[in-house]
Amino acid sequence: MLSARSVLRSARWTGGVLAGALVAALVVGGPTATAATMSNLAWSSYLQGWTDEYVPTSSNDCAAGRDNCLKATLKELSRIADDTAKSCAHDAIFARAYVRMTQTYGWSRDISGYYADVPFANHQDAVFAKKYTDAYYAYQSGDRAAVPQAWLIAFDASRDKRVSTTGSLLLGMNAHINRDLPFVLASVGLVAPDGSSRKPDFDAVEKWLYTATEPLLAEIAARFDSTADDASDPYGLGNLTLFQLVSGWRESAWRNAEALVSAPTPAARDLVAASIEAGAADAAKTILGSQSYMSPLTSSGPRDAWCAAHHGDAPPLPYDFGPAEPYGY
Repeated sequence: MLSARSVLRSARWTGGVLAGALVAALVVGGPTATAATMSNLAWSSYLQGWTDEYVPTSSNDCAAGRDNCLKATLKELSRIADDTAKSCAHDAIFARAYVRMTQTYGWSRDISGYYADVPFANHQDAVFAKKYTDAYYAYQSGDRAAVPQAWLIAFDASRDKRVSTTGSLLLGMNAHINRDLPFVLASVGLVAPDGSSRKPDFDAVEKWLYTATEPLLAEIAARFDSTADDASDPYGLGNLTLFQLVSGWRESAWRNAEALVSAPTPAARDLVAASIEAGAADAAKTILGSQSYMSPLTSSGPRDAWCAAHHGDAPPLPYDFGPAEPYGY
């Protein structure tokens, strides 16, 4: 049986040290804008019967992992992405990235044999998305106490237009992967009913992450900030760098989920949870320090002007994210 100390040590290594080292390798950028004003009713069609537990017999499409769940997930994510894009809120960067990655998940899901358990993957995808949307709507409603610290740092930076486009993307990814993902994995389950690990399906995402990041950065550059995919920019976030960062963070999230699940007592689990929260918040502060605009040398002005002129454009994507139906984009 693992001791509370050993469990906490594991969480600190996977969530704090690795995440900090990866973020520290990235350099500077610029700030973010305020989030959009919108109705703060999340997942309105799927609240009845919602559960983080995977229940194949549930009448709730997402609890059961039915195909309709992906439609609902994308609808919810797109609502935030479209609204923030219209107002050129700096939150739009991560919001659009999340929509594109979820669409790409849908594309991979429809490949026969890509995932061993598609319904479970649908369910996990929805639970993961709800962590983000719940934090976003809580922040928009002014309920800061309900927003995890890593998300508070990200949303505040967007509101204050404090960090670069790279910073906006990294802050959202850090909060969602380093903070949210371990709790999601632990809550939905790391092991299938037959006792086999769900890690192979988790790792299957890596097969398309690299391919999906290049068109994502290209779209961000076309719509929100023309420098976002500038490979010659020493402060830009390249395709390979982003892929490696996300891959490393995802592996850390799995290890932290294992630490949560294997904690021998509720007190030990609380220690792991606190370590995850602190690690994600520390990583966010590191990003904030490296990606903040340096007035008067740099500011969000050029980025905001570009977005005002181009945010409505949906340029042809250089990568096929999958069939337009049934994902609704």
